Amino acid sequence: MKLIHTSDWHLGRAFYGAGLLPAQSDYVDHLVETVRSEAVDAVLVSGDVYDRALPPPEAVELLSEAVTRLIDAGSQVVLSSGNHDSAIRLGFAADLLQRAGLHIRSDVRSIGSPVLVGDTAVHAIPYLEPTATTVTDALGVTERSHTAVLSAAMERVRADVAGRGPQSVVMAHCFASGGAASDSERDITTGGVAMVPASTFDGVAYTALGHLHRPQQVAETVRYSGSPVAMSFSEAGQTKGSLLVTLDERGATTVEQVAAPVHREIALVRGTLDEVLTDARHEAAERAWVQVTLTDPIRPVGAYDRLRRRFPHLLQLGFEPSGDVVPVHSYAARVRRREPLEVCCDFVSDVRRGATADDDERRLLSDALEAGRRDRDRAEEHGAPRRRRRGVA
Repeated sequence: MKLIHTSDWHLGRAFYGAGLLPAQSDYVDHLVETVRSEAVDAVLVSGDVYDRALPPPEAVELLSEAVTRLIDAGSQVVLSSGNHDSAIRLGFAADLLQRAGLHIRSDVRSIGSPVLVGDTAVHAIPYLEPTATTVTDALGVTERSHTAVLSAAMERVRADVAGRGPQSVVMAHCFASGGAASDSERDITTGGVAMVPASTFDGVAYTALGHLHRPQQVAETVRYSGSPVAMSFSEAGQTKGSLLVTLDERGATTVEQVAAPVHREIALVRGTLDEVLTDARHEAAERAWVQVTLTDPIRPVGAYDRLRRRFPHLLQLGFEPSGDVVPVHSYAARVRRREPLEVCCDFVSDVRRGATADDDERRLLSDALEAGRRDRDRAEEHGAPRRRRRGVA
C-alpha cells in the first residue's frame, strides 16, 4: 500500500503580500505526477486545506481541480479539516463525494469510522477545538484541552483497529510534543494547554500529522509532512514536499520525502545598505523572495527603494543597528516646543528628499491646521473630551 502524506496547503494564502496560488498550483501538478509515477493508492491531506474559513473563489477552484486530477490519476483522496478550515463548509456533500473517491472528514461524529483503502484503515480525525461544546459533548470529555479530546478520539480509533489487521493509519491536526514550529502557524493554544504527547497516537502503524509547517518526525511512527510551500522567512532552508509512505501487510512502514518544486526561493540577506547592494554573494537573492535586515548604525534614507532596484521581490525590510549606534531621539522629543506648521513643513521636506514647501503650500498647511483647531474647539463646546496635546495641535 502506497500513501502520500501531505498537509497545510493553505490555499488562498499570501506570503507577505505575494500571492502563493501559482506556487500551490505547481505543487498540485507535481503531486499528480507523483501519484501516477509511484502508483499511489491514497493521498492524505491532514488539515488546513484552505487558509481561512471563507476561501477566495480561486482557492476553491484549485482544490476542485486538484482532487479531480488526483482521482483521475488513480488515487483516492482523504481530506481532514484543520484549524484554518471551516469544518461545515469543507464537509459539504461529503457523503456524496466519497462515492467518487473523495473522503472528507470534518465532523467529530465520524471519528472511529475509517476510510478503507484496500486493507488499510485510514482514521482521519478532524481538528478538534477543545473549547467547543459540540466537541467535548460528542467525545464525552470534561477537560477542555487538546490532549483530552485527542485521547478520547484515539480511544475510538483503537476500538476499531482492534478488530482489523495491522495496516492502520491516523490523520490528525495538532501540535505534538517534540515538534518544532515556524512563524507561519496560527496559535492553537487554549488555556495554555496546546501540546499533545506524541504517545497519544500509539497503537497504529503510522500517524500523518498536520499543523506544523516544518517537515519532521516526532516519534517512531509519527510525522509531520510540513507545508508544501514556504509561508514565512523562518522556513528558509527547509525542503518542502510530501511524504511517500509504503505500508506492508505486517503494518511496517518506510517513509521517503518527495521534494516539491520550488516556485521561487526565499532568501535572508543581512548587512549594511552598501554591503547588501554591492556584495556578489547576494546574486541568487535577486530572483528570490527576500527579507533584508540592515545593520547600519542609523536607518538609511530611501533604503527600500534602493533595495528594490536590486531585489525586485523584496518583501520584508528590517533594521537591527550594530556597532556604535548613533542616538536617535523619539519623534515626540524632536517636535516638542516646535510650531505645528514647522513640523508639517519638515514632513513635506522629508518626503521630497530636501525640497521645501513653497509659500502657497505653507498657506494651505496653515489653513488646514486652523480648520483642525476650529473643529476641535467646536467639539469641546459640545462636551467632547479634549485630547492630550503631544507636541502638535
